[in-house]
Formats: sequence, structure tokens, C-alpha cells
Amino acid sequence: MPLAIASGAALPPPRTAVLRNILALAAPTGLLAGLQVVAQLFEVWLASRQGVLAFAGWAIVLPFAQLMQQMSTGAMGGGVSASIARALGAGKPDEASALVLHALLIALAGSALFAVPLAIFPHQVLGAIGGADVAAAAAGYAICLFGAGAAPVWLANTLASVLRGGERHALAAGLVASAWLSFPLLAWVLSEWAGLGLVGIAAAFASVYWVVAIAMIVVVLRGAAGFVPHLRGRPRRDLFARILSVGLVACLISLLFNLATIGVTMQLAAYGTAAIAAFGIAARLEFLIVPLVFGIGSALTAMVGRAVGARDWSAARRIAWTGGFFAMVVAGLAGMAVALAPVSFAGLFADDPQLRANAAQVLRYTAPAFGVFGLGLALYFASMGAGSMRWPLAAGLSRVLISVGGGWMLANPVGMGVEGYFLGMALGACAYGLFNVMGMRSRAWHPD
Repeated sequence: MPLAIASGAALPPPRTAVLRNILALAAPTGLLAGLQVVAQLFEVWLASRQGVLAFAGWAIVLPFAQLMQQMSTGAMGGGVSASIARALGAGKPDEASALVLHALLIALAGSALFAVPLAIFPHQVLGAIGGADVAAAAAGYAICLFGAGAAPVWLANTLASVLRGGERHALAAGLVASAWLSFPLLAWVLSEWAGLGLVGIAAAFASVYWVVAIAMIVVVLRGAAGFVPHLRGRPRRDLFARILSVGLVACLISLLFNLATIGVTMQLAAYGTAAIAAFGIAARLEFLIVPLVFGIGSALTAMVGRAVGARDWSAARRIAWTGGFFAMVVAGLAGMAVALAPVSFAGLFADDPQLRANAAQVLRYTAPAFGVFGLGLALYFASMGAGSMRWPLAAGLSRVLISVGGGWMLANPVGMGVEGYFLGMALGACAYGLFNVMGMRSRAWHPD
């Protein structure tokens, strides 16, 4: 349900109407996020069945796999969605059509950034994080995941962002949902029945995304986003800049997110393989907040983008705050459920008693921060629609500094040991949310 925005309207829409519009656009993507959460939790369980060493290998690949999804979907994908939404909000469908070619070229370049280092040099890259033994256990998984899967992931998620920019969230979600519906069974068959282990999980992921990528190409080229893309034109620097001005900053923020996880993982290597694997469980649960909030966030990017395109900043702010507080409630409830029963949640993914105890210890610190983290994520997506990325970048920097640097200080000079790293991650997540709140009060959101 598109939000009707009238430039210069005397009264902004009430918050209840804004929330209804957000939910109407967010519902399909939110349902997709729920399906993705279930599929990824199944992946955690399936990886844990391959042994502690293999599970640790899966854990060190996790930040890179998440980074690829985040960059292609919510980061550069958000830049694509926001630029198309602003073009449509300004009444320029031809510009929106021309942006698709530029988005696809960016997607191919983005896939190469992951495929080259992680499919060709997995031992070197992963060994620097988890050591030679863990890297050896992860190498085949990384080669298949990024060598075969990077291109279809980037193409599918970029074209889904084109559909979301045209407020066709339901169609985008439906196509991507087919991948997550197929993935668990195929991953189990290839991993356990065919005996491929982690490589089977990666092969299943790449296979389902190739199917979705091809389907996305067909529907977008047929005009499903509300316009027929122009793919024969000459690339234009200004249109690349339109996407990259938001998308590159958002990708940097996603990189900072994962640098925090990688940095803590590297420091936890001194505490043994079980500590790395336990942190992998907790990191996956925190990463799952991203798809939960992305349903709301993708709606905010499109709606704020249209409002800003129509120069209605009052409506843009109202949309952002309404969606942000709703995301805080959703993420906070999820965090509360985990924090009240950390041992039970850890037990879903770990049979080893020590691994289960370590994972529960991490969750006691990180889960209570989910609500503030969810608020920050939603406001980050809204900022993409507004084309205002300075405060979200500052938020990402604060998170990595507090998580890695602050965690080290708490663990060593303060003397908290391994728990210091877990508290540092929680404090970093809270700082991320608070910085994005401050950004909403800045001049960038009040040009009127």
C-alpha cells in the first residue's frame, strides 16, 4: 500500500495511519524475515552437527556470509531502493528505469569483492582469524559459498531492491522466500544424506539463489517495479553517484558491523575453539535481528525516500520515528525472550555441555541490547531513504570501537576475562542505537 504524500499538505498524517502504511509495506518482507530466521536457525543446528572443529570453521565464515547478505540487501540494496524511490517520488520514472543498469553493474562488482578473496584464498583469509586448523575445516565451505553463491546473491538482492523502490515489497519477498523455503531441506540432503558436510550447506545456498536470481531478472525486465528498465543506455556517472552516495556508506557500516564480530572472534581465539563456536551461536542470533528489522526498514527506506523526493520532510521524520519505535518493540521482545532463557536457546544449537554453557553466557550480555539495536537499525534504513548517512556511519564506528576496543579493556585491564568481550558487544550495540537517535535530531533531518 503506497503512502500518499502531498507536498505542502497542511496536516501530516496521524501516526496510526503512518504505522498502518509501514505495516502494509513491511508485512511481506517481515514474513520473509521470519522464514529466513527459521532457515538460518536450521543452518546453525545443521552446522553444529558436523563437529566442534567444523562448527568453529562455519563460525569464522559467518561474518563474511552475513556481510555479503547485508551489503547486497540492506546496504547497497538500500542505496538502490532509495534512489529509485526518490526518482519516483519526484515524478521521474525514466530516471528510475535508467538506474537499474547501474544497479546491476554495481552488483556484479560487489560479488567479485567476495568471490575473489574468499573462494581463491580461503586458507589465508580465514587462517588469519581462527588459525590454520579452523581455516582448513572452513575452506571448502567458503570456496563453494562465495565461488558459486556470491553472484546470484548480489543479483537477486539488488533486483529485489529495485522492486522495493517501486513499492512492490510483496513480489520481492515472495521470490526471495522461495529460496529460504527450499534451502533447509536441500541443505540437509546435501550435508548429511550426501555426506558433503559444510560444503553441502554452501551448495544448497548457491543453488536456491541462482533460481531466484533468474526469476528476478525476468520479472524486473517485464516491468514489475512499475517501469521497464533501460539496459542499453550508456552508464552515467551521476546515476552511479545516486546509488553509491548512499550504498557505499551503508556498505562501510555493514563492514564495521562485521569487523566488530571478526575482531572479537580473533581475540576469543586465545580462549579456545569452544569459545569461538559459542560466540558464533550468539553472533548468529544477533545477526537475526537484522532480517527481523529489515521488514520494517525496507518500508522506511521506500516511504522516506518518496517523502524526501516530494520535499515533505515533516512526513519523512514522522515515518522514521514511527517505524523506529515499532522496530524497538519487536527487537526488544525477541531479546527479552532470549535473555530470560539463554540456556534453552543455546541448547537448541549445541549438544556439548561446555559449548552450551559458553553460548548462554554470551547471550546473557548481548540479548538485552537487542531493543536499542533494533531502533538504531530502523533509523539507519530511514536515513538511507533520506540520503543522510553521516550519523549512521558515526554509529557504526562507535559500535566497532566499543565492541573491540572496549571489550579488550573490560577483558584485560578491568579483569573481566572473556565476559568483558561479551559486555563490550552489548555496549557497542547500544551505542549504535543511540547515535542513530541523535542523528534524527540533527540538521540533516530538518532542512525545512
